[in-house]
Amino acid sequence: MSARANILGKLRNSLAGTTPRPDEFDERLVTAPWRYAPEDRIDRLRSLMEAVHTEVHQCRSDNWPELVAELLNKRNLTNLLCAPSKEHGRALQAYFEATEQKVELLAYDQPVEAWKEELFWNVEASLTGTLGGIAATGTLVLWPDRNEPRLMSLVPPVHIALLKASEIHDNLYDMMVAQDWAAGLPTNVLLVSGPSKTADIEQVLAYGAHGPRELIVLVLEDA
Repeated sequence: MSARANILGKLRNSLAGTTPRPDEFDERLVTAPWRYAPEDRIDRLRSLMEAVHTEVHQCRSDNWPELVAELLNKRNLTNLLCAPSKEHGRALQAYFEATEQKVELLAYDQPVEAWKEELFWNVEASLTGTLGGIAATGTLVLWPDRNEPRLMSLVPPVHIALLKASEIHDNLYDMMVAQDWAAGLPTNVLLVSGPSKTADIEQVLAYGAHGPRELIVLVLEDA
């Protein structure tokens, strides 16, 4: 028997003959103060995110690749890191090929050790999906996975995030319940409310010190 199995066995045995305490948690404590009309969720999330220098655009779910191209060209960016195995990655790739965009699409398709130098010094922007948004705090929720690793939203100077309007929830608790987080969690969950910023040096606010200096959110509404 391994040390791990031995420890877990002792923990299980220690519960023998005990009675679980009833769940007396009152969810209203974490939900009641943060309720919004469905039609107000986008405006609240947008106002809170723009207050911390996030750029927010509302667009249809069928024309967002065109907006991405415009945003990249406006900034004179030459490449974009995306996930071609994801539905939004395939949609972006198809649009860029059909319109002969000059921006090079890069794929995160190898271990970070194999292209760490390029990732940290040459990738100019990235595009990822999101699990949803939280209206109460103006926050994006990301679940990194093997197709969209955590570094995609942390390393490139510009991060473009796709957020479905239908996945904006009033508060974090409602989102966890609606999406059944209890059924399984990823290694980590990212809560993002704005671009990276710090005021460690002489209390002067600077952007991009520990992550993207620009966060661009595209809120996708039904076409």
